[in-house]
Amino acid sequence: MHDLAGILDSLIDPGARRDVDVFAARFAQAQPFRHVVIENFLARDFANALLAAFPAFERGNAIGDDGVTGGKSTVERMTALGADYRQLDALVRADEFLRFVGRLTSIDDLLYDPFYLGGGTHENRNGQALQAHIDFNYHPSERWHRRLNLIVYLNPDWSEGWGGNLELWRDPYADAAPAARIVPAFNRCVIFETTEHSWHGFDRIALPVEQTGRSRKSIALYFYTTARPAAETAGKHTTHYVNRQLPVRLVAGHTLDAADLAELRELIAHRDNQLQQLYAENARLLQAQERGLGGQILYLLKRLYVRYRR
Repeated sequence: MHDLAGILDSLIDPGARRDVDVFAARFAQAQPFRHVVIENFLARDFANALLAAFPAFERGNAIGDDGVTGGKSTVERMTALGADYRQLDALVRADEFLRFVGRLTSIDDLLYDPFYLGGGTHENRNGQALQAHIDFNYHPSERWHRRLNLIVYLNPDWSEGWGGNLELWRDPYADAAPAARIVPAFNRCVIFETTEHSWHGFDRIALPVEQTGRSRKSIALYFYTTARPAAETAGKHTTHYVNRQLPVRLVAGHTLDAADLAELRELIAHRDNQLQQLYAENARLLQAQERGLGGQILYLLKRLYVRYRR
């Protein structure tokens, strides 16, 4: 890591630096899990430059978890996006910045991810949503614990009614609505801890006809540590998604309208898609077990076990 003198002064807004202890208190007390919202996080000219240099949708990876091209595009190699994004890379790797975020969150010895795995620039088009989920808890290639997400939004004049709002959930298995909703406004930063209960996502983007050329743009940065408290440590897992519950308005006696029917169909389609992916993953694992010498040994052991039980 590089300690670049004055990098906070040039790239982070003075108010964010000045009020770090205020933000730290908000972070510690926030519900449903620790988080903080910081307005005008980056220096204004720097935020504008990042928006101007934001990569075209077609440049990123738009292949979803189901292997199909979708309405979300990501670029992990931010240093390939020009001088402004190389400046951002220099900022997030600087000791000065990592200490600043550590002071704000009370998490010391933070590590930035030089590979931006899962992070980088994120762009979502009209109609996209993100189910409530908790993130993978270990770095994919290092033995690091994932501790923080830092997201900077780059959406001028974004309206809450357009959707795409960051949602923070207490328990998406039980709750029909999030505990907090945050509009992805321009140069707004959200920092939140990543734990086994930091459920988050965003609601469906539904742009008005005159705004359909827009998209939801953000920069996602993830931070790690080499250790974490034992009480917060769980076995390694991938991202865990939960389908949205039925809306609270759907109660006995309610008459379905076209919007209700469309939402129900969308919820069913999400569940069907998730089941298909889980079955496909299970089939791949079973088929992998059957291959090679290990598969033959496992096959023989299963035969012996079944015959022994009989």
